[in-house]
Amino acid sequence: MTFNFLPLDKVDVPKIPIKKNVTLPSSKTALIIVDMQNDFVKDKGSLLVSSAKETISNIKGLLSSARRTNTVVSYTQDTHFKDDKEWTIWPKHCEKNSWGWEIIKELKPNKNEMIFQKNRYDGFYGTTLNHYLSNVWKIENLIITGTVSNICVAQTAASAGLRWYNIIIPADSISSITEFDQALTLRQVSFLFNGLIVRSSKDIKFK
Repeated sequence: MTFNFLPLDKVDVPKIPIKKNVTLPSSKTALIIVDMQNDFVKDKGSLLVSSAKETISNIKGLLSSARRTNTVVSYTQDTHFKDDKEWTIWPKHCEKNSWGWEIIKELKPNKNEMIFQKNRYDGFYGTTLNHYLSNVWKIENLIITGTVSNICVAQTAASAGLRWYNIIIPADSISSITEFDQALTLRQVSFLFNGLIVRSSKDIKFK
């Protein structure tokens, strides 16, 4: 069997369904902030995603709403050690206890909010995230924000979808290196896992 691949500039991008005014029950919902760390977000970061800075205020607004309504808030934190194999793929980044490893001060976790340190792209892989979401907090709806869209956000969303969480992604609260990667993430989450893609973080309400 042979496949004829069209040049990328002739490929039609499928329409991505966008939702508005989504209201979620606080008791069944969690907000996950993925890898909003200095190395990815700040200008001096070793693996800067320039568009990540544009999402800070959007995530911060959603974070404030979640805290105000006692919605579960958790973070993933990319965490690596000396001679980590991932540094053969990417520049050295997020070495534990370094400045680049720290979560940005604008989104600093509260003392009662859990941080799940992860060694690979997926926030579920090798962590206790699913244990707390499912067994402790009884979560059904997972709002995923952060960076990088097509890598850590997408891999975490995929693991959530495979575990039958309802995925909600505010499009203005994730960031990627290219517009193509951003569109790919939103398309895959909505198409493969029936995830809700919301236009803006302001369109998400808690009850």
